[in-house]
Amino acid sequence: MTQMIFVNLPVSDVAKSTAFYEAIGCTKDPRFSNEMASSMQLSDTIVFMILSKDFFQTFTPKAIADSSATTEVLICISRDSREAVDAIVEKAAAAGGKADIREKQDMGFMYGRSFEDPDGHIFEPMFMDMEAAMSAFADGPAHEQA
Repeated sequence: MTQMIFVNLPVSDVAKSTAFYEAIGCTKDPRFSNEMASSMQLSDTIVFMILSKDFFQTFTPKAIADSSATTEVLICISRDSREAVDAIVEKAAAAGGKADIREKQDMGFMYGRSFEDPDGHIFEPMFMDMEAAMSAFADGPAHEQA
């Protein structure tokens, strides 16, 4: 079996969030979706499980973080180009999310932006030119070059 990642996200409105994730390029898998949850496939190996907060709570004894006020995780997703990074951020904004919640990152070999979904979960789409990155790192890790 191919190793996959399923990112479970608590949301206020499953239908609204389903529409948002479809707008940014995910496909709903009806086999694992109902009024309490939507299985939203981004790629062959990445699936966002959009769960109502009440349903999400059945999976954890801990309190659910208020993602509009606190950050528990940053979800970085790779894109095939700078243009694809820009496109997903623009789609997110048009679908009710917030674009560029922090400054764009442009290191030449790596380009990234950010957006929030309607519940405040933070995504960081990025593109990296691996050949240019290897050249940049020839003199040591990027954090040592600054």
